[in-house]
This record gives sequence, C-alpha cells and structure tokens, in this order.
Amino acid sequence: MYRKRKPHIGASPGTLAIPEGALPPSIRIMDYTPDRLDEQEMVAVSDLAAYLVSDSVTWIDVHGLGDEAVLRELAECFRLHSLLLEDVVHVPQRPKYETHEGHDLLITRMISQKEGGEIDWEQVSVIIGEHYVLTFQERAGDVLDPVRERIRRGKGPMRRSGPDYLAYAIVDTVIDAYYPVLERLGDHLEVVEEEVIANPSNATIGRIHRLKRELISFRRTIWPQRDAINALIRGDENHVTDPVRIYFRDSYDHCVQLMDVIESYREMAGGLLDIYLSSLSNRMNEIMKVLTILASIFIPLTFIAGIYGMNFDNMPELHAHYGYPLALLAMAFTAGG
Repeated sequence: MYRKRKPHIGASPGTLAIPEGALPPSIRIMDYTPDRLDEQEMVAVSDLAAYLVSDSVTWIDVHGLGDEAVLRELAECFRLHSLLLEDVVHVPQRPKYETHEGHDLLITRMISQKEGGEIDWEQVSVIIGEHYVLTFQERAGDVLDPVRERIRRGKGPMRRSGPDYLAYAIVDTVIDAYYPVLERLGDHLEVVEEEVIANPSNATIGRIHRLKRELISFRRTIWPQRDAINALIRGDENHVTDPVRIYFRDSYDHCVQLMDVIESYREMAGGLLDIYLSSLSNRMNEIMKVLTILASIFIPLTFIAGIYGMNFDNMPELHAHYGYPLALLAMAFTAGG
C-alpha cells in the first residue's frame, strides 16, 4: 500500500519528517573534465563548496536521508529551496520536474529486483545546477554503476559534456533498468497463463493479484515519469541545452514504450482472472455432469427399491416366488439403459 513520509498535520512548509531507522547520509563525488577525474567517498559537506566554483562537472551523490542537520547543511550549501528539500526527503513523491532559481529538480523512481523476485522501489532525486548534478537516494546500492564506469573510462561524450548530459545518463539508466524486470514479469505472466488453463488452484489467484499489484505500481511510476521528462524537454528556462534535449527525447520514447508494455500486461492479467473463473466454471460443469449421470442411474433404482420395500401384505409381488430376482433384474436393465 501507499505510504508516504510526511510531517504532522498543520506543520509549516519545509518541515522535515525523518523516520526512525533511516540511514545517515554518506556523500561521494565524481569531479571530472575531459582530461582528469577526481573520485572521492565519504566527503564532508564543508568540502563541497570548492567544487561549486570550478569549471569541471561534479556529481555529488548522497545516499541516505536519516540526518536532518546534514540535509539542512547541504540545502544551505547548494541554496536549495525548503520545499525542494521537503520533496527530496518525504518519499515517495510522484515523479515530476520542477524549475527553481539556480537549479532544476527531476524526481524519478528506481527499480530493482531481489533474489526472491520481490520488486523494490526507491526514489532518486536529481538536481541539475550550473556545474554540478546533485542526487539523493534513500540508501546505498543502485543501478547507476554503468554511468560511473563511463565516467571512469572517459570515452564517448560523457566527460566532454556538461551536467545536463550527466543528468540524462542517470535518468536513462534508471529507465533502462525497468526493461529486465518487465521481461521477467512477462515470463511470469506466461507461466501463470499456462497454469490457469491447465491446472488452476487457490494459489493461482494469489499470483494473479500479486501481478496486478506490481503492474499498478509500474503504471503509477512510468506515467508521471513520462510527463516529467516531457516537461523537461519543453521547458525553455532550465539547465538543459538543446543538444541534450534530443537525448531526453529518447528517454521519453522509452517511457512511452514501457507504458505500452505495461498496459498490455495489465490487460493480460485482467484476462487471466477471467480465464481462471472460466476454468473453475468448466471444472464445476464437469463435476456436475458426472453427478448428474450417477443420479440418473441411481434415482430409478431407488424408486424401484422404494416400491418393493414398502412390505404391504396385499402386494401381489410380495408372495411371488421369483419377485426378488425379477426386481434386481429390472434394476440392472434400468441402470444399463
């Protein structure tokens, strides 16, 4: 079910609600130019000011949202609006794009699949500045290692482009991570479809409902993600240059394609429920057919046995010498007929 972190009712704007058990923030940076790369982990907030005035591109990656003091210090260092910081901390937010003075905010949802097949969602907030990209994640571990490797290799346009291209690479990688999860979900749909037709059971209906819930989560994420990227593409006053807008159009196309796949899967899941009910109805019809055949055989026999079991003294068949075998023979012929 949907659960969102939020302050108490009536709190002033910008109030942060830090949940218990949230991981403390850890900061890692990748500062690069076409000719050099400076990569550091566990950086203090006080050390970030030097990177804001340089001509290099800096990726400040924050993992963990469990320390309000550090988050406030980051907001002061980068001059983030209090409402922007509230959107970053109070997860999950609806994926969206907003422009603020000095930077742009793009909120997306990152997906990963655990070993047991359970799907895990995490909010990634991407803030684009003049010379930097600031990202916030709920915890360590993500799907962005390919982006880091591209920066380390220094090949292609990554190190020669600005922060807007870095933001595109981050968002595009997050969106591309949806494809393998959706493919496995499609394979699961096919398995459940065969099970529904061949051998439906009570466990089958549970799998169908679980698939429908997962597809609803996908749709609730991809639909606003598509709108957010479209707003970024059409925005005139932001930090995204025209050459990079073309790349974001490709990400927009990926979102549209994902929406088509999700809608197809949702129709399949809805159809599986109808097939399951039809299979149960057909199985019940087969059972009723067998019971009807058995009843058709034994009802006349019960009638004959009831007639000859009344034992009235004046019944003509009561004193017949062959009455009992004739009655049994009549039952046999009736059942056979």
